[in-house]
Parts: sequence; C-alpha cells; structure tokens
Amino acid sequence: MAEGGSTKAMNENVPVYEHVEVNTKAFHIGSFRDLWLSVLKPEDYCFNQTDSEVEDAEFIETMGITPDTLQELKTICSPESLRCHPADEDPDPDDIPADTQLATLKLRKKRLDYKKSLSRDGVGRHDAYANELEMLTLGRRTEDTTDIIPEGEIVLTFNVIYPILFKRFKHVRAYQTLHILGSQNLTELRDSICCVSDLQVFGEFSNTPDMVPQFISKDHYKSAFFYFEGIFYNDMRFPECRDISKVTRDWAKTRREFPEFKTAKMEETTFSDLRMKVGYPYLYCHQGDCEHVLILTDVRMVHRDDCLDRKLYPLLSHKHRVVTRKCCVCHLYISRWITTNDALAPSDPCLYCDQCFRLLHYDQHGNKLGDFQAYAYVDPGAFN
Repeated sequence: MAEGGSTKAMNENVPVYEHVEVNTKAFHIGSFRDLWLSVLKPEDYCFNQTDSEVEDAEFIETMGITPDTLQELKTICSPESLRCHPADEDPDPDDIPADTQLATLKLRKKRLDYKKSLSRDGVGRHDAYANELEMLTLGRRTEDTTDIIPEGEIVLTFNVIYPILFKRFKHVRAYQTLHILGSQNLTELRDSICCVSDLQVFGEFSNTPDMVPQFISKDHYKSAFFYFEGIFYNDMRFPECRDISKVTRDWAKTRREFPEFKTAKMEETTFSDLRMKVGYPYLYCHQGDCEHVLILTDVRMVHRDDCLDRKLYPLLSHKHRVVTRKCCVCHLYISRWITTNDALAPSDPCLYCDQCFRLLHYDQHGNKLGDFQAYAYVDPGAFN
C-alpha cells in the first residue's frame, strides 16, 4: 500500500494535460524538480563542460560505431564545411558568392538582395533589437562564486499579458517574458513586472502645473497580490501594505459556488512551494484594480548554456515595444499632459507635450486661460 501511495503521489507531480494543447493539471513545482533530480545523473545537469575525448567515447558507445566512422562524421558535419571562404579569412558575413550550392545561402542571398533594393533612411527599432535581450545573457557567468546558480535549480518562464490586449488583438501578445528561479520569492517577480500605472501621478494640476509632485503611485500604493490555485499571495513587506484581496474573498463567501480562498504572504513564498498549471492564466493585481494575466509557459532545469548569474534573475528575455503617443499640436514630442473639457483641444481628452501645453493654455505670466482640467500623463512607451 505504501508503494502504491508513493507512485500515486509521484504521478500527481508530473505535468499532464488537463485540456489538450491548452494547459496541464496542477502540480507541485518543488516536487517536480525533485523527481527530475531522482531520475537524472549528476553529470546530466552539471555546469562543467565535458571533455571532448569523453564525449567521443560516449557517442561511439551509444551509436555503436567505430572511431573511423566518428572521424568521418566530424569531417562531413564540421561547421567549416558550411563556410563560403577559408577559415583564416574574415570576410563580410553578407558577402555570399553567386555560385553557392547551399540552399540556405541561396535563400539568404535572395533575402539580402531584396533588402538592398528597398530604400530606407535607417534601421527599424524592431529589427535592431530583435532577440537582443535573450542573446545578451546567453551562457553568461559571474566571477563571484556565491552568485552562481546551484546545479539542479529549476527555472520557470512567465508571460505577462495586459488584459486590454484580449480586446485589441486576435492573437494575444505577451507584454513581457520573464525567467525566474524556483528558489526566488514571489516578490521578486512582482518587482520585475513593468506597468505604466505604477508611474502615474494622481491629481488635477491645471491651476498649479509647476507643482506636480515627484512621487509616483508605486511609492504610495504598495499593496498587490498574486492568485495561484485558490490562494491569494499578498505583498506585506511594508507597513502601509494592505490585504486588497479581502474584498474578493468576502464577496466569494456570499456565493455558494465559490470555495473558501486562502491567503499567504508573497515575501515568504518561493515558486518551488507553489502548485501551478502550465498554460493556465493566473492573476496579478496591483494599484487596487490594475490587473495582469500571468501564464506559466515552461518549467525546466537550468543547464550550462543558461545565464548562471543569480543576480540577473528574474531575467527579462522579451518586451513588447509600445507605440509612443505624440503631442496633438506639434506631433513631435512625447505627451506629458492630458486635458479634459478643453475648448482649445481638437478632441476630448487630448494629449500635449509640456511646451505646447504651456504655450496654449497659459499666458506669459503663467495665468490659466479657459476652464479645463489637466492631468500628468505617463506614456506607455516609457518602458521601451
């Protein structure tokens, strides 16, 4: 009976599909890692590079071939055979011979010739920074041994999605993709999520545009929570933090169809302590009612080609670039003010840069012209 119970518990921590190609059933992250460690050999997940002679011997044994066959495979499959020029030269990578016989190089040459036929003033931002975030940290290590990720650590990949994207786009786009270690606290993920509402300054400043306070919403409203599998994880690190999930829990108690929800502290919980589903949407809420969807897309063990510097985690590997909102007057500078009930504006509400806003709405002595409301505006493209 004990053996059967152990097998059942082990199966519960192996992610299997709940809905095919959609999401898995809930499983315990830490137990899933322990199952991998019990199956894998230490050399399978260690960070040390295996000696080439050992790799050759293991390959010969696994494939059942002779050393001569291995040398022949190395010659045929060597990267040197893919070069257009001798290895001692350093040619332009875009200089492809016209008589190349490789299909991939033919396609690349066709693409390069097409790009040369286009007239461009400069390289687009999306082309210049494509995959840059991920490539900058690939295989990165640290000289401080205390900051190296321990072998056998687990890494989780989260997509952060703005709910408004569900309405605007047919295909939902991830605003951020973050990689976080299983031993890190939930607060570290919370601090890595970028949201323009954290930078907002509340208040109407049409009468005192020079007295806009320097503090932002994140400095004053620090409460937030994650919702994972029936548990609200509240951020209670600061004295001013409040349990903002209480309103939802009190409402759920009046409905029979909802279970009794539990609470826990975000700063005292690691990701290895959680039970989660891969591919299932979860909730992150801050600033009272600003909500984001979190989707766990991958759970795996760290390998030697990953970024091994613990200080860089949570690791940002993708960020969706948002179009900046320009001033409605000059169409040149990024908006800093938004007005309502403005008789001088072409639309309501209307966006202005700081210079156009002051020239249009105040005289030379700084006196307000007209009856309008003005609010400080934070452009979503600030995170670009």
